[in-house]
Amino acid sequence: MAKRLSDKEKEQLTQEFINGKNINDLVEEFSSTKLTISRYLKKNLGDKTYKNLIEKSKKSKVLFSNKEISSSIEKENLLNNKVVKGNIANNKASNLNFTEGSDFALNDFVEVAPLNFEIDNITQKDLSSIPISNIDFPKVVFMIVDNKIELQTKLLSDYPEWQFLSKEELDRNTIEIFYDLKIAKSFCSKEQKVIKIPNTDVFRIVAPLLMSRGISRIVTSDKLIAL
Repeated sequence: MAKRLSDKEKEQLTQEFINGKNINDLVEEFSSTKLTISRYLKKNLGDKTYKNLIEKSKKSKVLFSNKEISSSIEKENLLNNKVVKGNIANNKASNLNFTEGSDFALNDFVEVAPLNFEIDNITQKDLSSIPISNIDFPKVVFMIVDNKIELQTKLLSDYPEWQFLSKEELDRNTIEIFYDLKIAKSFCSKEQKVIKIPNTDVFRIVAPLLMSRGISRIVTSDKLIAL
């Protein structure tokens, strides 16, 4: 059962909320319910001020998340650069040792006979589609629909990056999902709109329904997903 807040605690949580602390953190800090704290803040600050502070808190959270992502990418790039430089240094040392300790001249070469068989591309193409059961979707994605909220389907042949597939594959109907809102909007026409899919488990749930409507593939920026 949530405890009753004292006047001092009410003043403290109001100040912390104004300073940017979100509702969930206040619930945990003051061992109260979200409903109780929200009602008190609305009553004490007024509905308009309360809503403005909620929006400000959301924007700050997104900004902080973006900074964390940028920092992680920067650290990863620095690490990769160190690994690449280390490999280059090792390769130079290996080449130097090989040249100094071998009678093999740099202008000598060995002829390699060409391969005497054809590669089976059909098997390779089948591997281009990843079963939806093996996909780890992000929490949120975006889709383009028309103004009547109808799915926009396209043939796989409409995507230049998948033209290497067989004709049978290219004739499949697809839907496209986007991981980034700005990219989705850049592909959206005036007769269309972008919708947010907050629960990507829905694709696994409705997969049989999509298949019944002739849609058998989901296209992303880097994957082709088989339903």
